[in-house]
Amino acid sequence: MRVSVIQMNQGSDKAANLDQARRLVEAAIAADRPGLVSLPETWTNLGGGRDSRRAAAEILPAPGGEGGPAYEMLRGLARAHGITVHGGSIIEDGGEKLFNTTLVFGPDGAEIARYRKIHLFDITAPDGTGYRESALYGGGSDLALFEAGGIRFGCTICYDMRFPELYVALRRMGAEAILVPSNFTLQTGKDHWEALLRARAIDSQCWIIAAASYGTYEERGATRSVYGHSLVADPWGHVVAKCSDGTGWATARIDPKVTARVRAGMPLLEHREAARAWVAKAAP
Repeated sequence: MRVSVIQMNQGSDKAANLDQARRLVEAAIAADRPGLVSLPETWTNLGGGRDSRRAAAEILPAPGGEGGPAYEMLRGLARAHGITVHGGSIIEDGGEKLFNTTLVFGPDGAEIARYRKIHLFDITAPDGTGYRESALYGGGSDLALFEAGGIRFGCTICYDMRFPELYVALRRMGAEAILVPSNFTLQTGKDHWEALLRARAIDSQCWIIAAASYGTYEERGATRSVYGHSLVADPWGHVVAKCSDGTGWATARIDPKVTARVRAGMPLLEHREAARAWVAKAAP
């Protein structure tokens, strides 16, 4: 199964972001014929402050119901091209709180997965810039998986990648590939992005599919930068496809034989179970 990661340079204009996403997805489909495409984190809005985020947010329908512009665009792309569309994440209007939410649509346009980001980005970057995602967003509590092309995919979003236990939990639930749509800061990205994604591939022995935003955006009068370098890594931790600077996409083939070979040669999940039993026995 071929998968394409879409790399965008979105801003605070939702209509322009939808147009950019559609053009890039359709170009990737025409060029590489993937069975699944994945968009970056909050591709409908990046920057502009609280009011801009609230304006971009959509109330999500019950499965089968009619949604907002981004929801319907994702569903329409999946149905029109007969592929699975992993919608990175969009901003969900949850009432008092917003949510950073993944939506996935199958080839018939039906919604097949929904995931709210669990780990919120509340950090201070090396240059002193503070990020407080929890000031506006609520955190999710449930894991999500879906099947496409005979492969079981797990859902995560950006900062989730720093928590290996989440990826091991998805592996225990049957994941063979894990998606990581992201807006990774330039400062952290240049040192941590590829290292963390390769580590999560090695930890979980899953394919890692990470679509990311690239470039600059404006946030309350300040210019911020995101790293890009969208990539696909195999279960051994090799990067097998990667975007350069700018907008575009990268495509790789997910091969279940590679997954099986890696897991058979190094049975980490079984060894983890033995380690858990030892820790439980040794704990006071």
